Amino acid sequence: MKKYFIFLLIPVMAGCQEKSAKKKYPVTGSVERIDPALDQIIMPGAKPEIIAEGFDWTEGPLWIEKYKMLLFSDVPKNTIYKWTEAKGKEVYLTPSGYTDTAKRGGETGSNGLTLDNNGHLILTQCGNRQIARMDAAIDRPAPKFISIANNYKGKKFNSPNDVIVNSKGEYFFTDPPYGLEKYMSDPKKELPYQGVFKVKTNGEVVLLTDTITRPNGILLLPGEKTLLIANSDGQKANWYAYDLVGDRLTNPRIYYTAMGSDRKLKGGPDGMKVDSKGNLFASGPGGIWVFDPSGKLVGKISVPEAASNCALSGDEKTLYITNDMYVLRLTMRK
Repeated sequence: MKKYFIFLLIPVMAGCQEKSAKKKYPVTGSVERIDPALDQIIMPGAKPEIIAEGFDWTEGPLWIEKYKMLLFSDVPKNTIYKWTEAKGKEVYLTPSGYTDTAKRGGETGSNGLTLDNNGHLILTQCGNRQIARMDAAIDRPAPKFISIANNYKGKKFNSPNDVIVNSKGEYFFTDPPYGLEKYMSDPKKELPYQGVFKVKTNGEVVLLTDTITRPNGILLLPGEKTLLIANSDGQKANWYAYDLVGDRLTNPRIYYTAMGSDRKLKGGPDGMKVDSKGNLFASGPGGIWVFDPSGKLVGKISVPEAASNCALSGDEKTLYITNDMYVLRLTMRK
């Protein structure tokens, strides 16, 4: 009797697994084709799916290819979540950006996430006002942090927002006021500007520019000679480009502007990612703006909520988008 029971159970279990693998997610938004070149980046008919929801404000998506998981910050909740196809969303790390015991308001959690060249998790910590390395393995997370940089010439940063690492192991990050409880008028604000900084391999912190009103997303284009910075100021909603020469930024210019966009659209210039071919995916009004390697706007991924950032899968065929209370997935190519 038991043998027959087991024999019958196995197909049922296999059927459940098959159904799980084919889980359907609700779709939202659309893909707007501005130029035929978009078809080489995103296949016609692709639509974003809502793969996770119920968050306060999602940010900093990071795909970890080794574990087939997506990490992302919920900034107000001071928590990093992970998402996998098998288990959906799970708490990954808390606290993530503020470790003091004193209660405070504002955006306290981690924001931007990346990996250093040794595979360690790097976080911008709004509450702790620093960029830090998690002192634990990726697959065994723990709220233990080693500060990489927390001040410039003795003055604390505002609230580091986004961070990248170049091939030399140097860090580049933005420092807007969003994590301060009272933003620009916060009495704890020590720097008179919102800077973009570089941390050299010897730990030296270099101010690259203090002229951008709300520096937010940051990215190096392939070749690491051009630095892009997104300005999330509605009055100067631009993506800026600079030539990177050692510890200096030269040849400042507007890469693209979002000024003149429909004011009803949510979001603005924020997080960015670039693929190995140089195609750029940039958070902007209404969703993700897609640029070809020449800087031409070829399409938009339109979503109803504000898109803060995005991440590419290991094979660059899938784009993950942090979209306010949602996390979205767009299968761009099969």
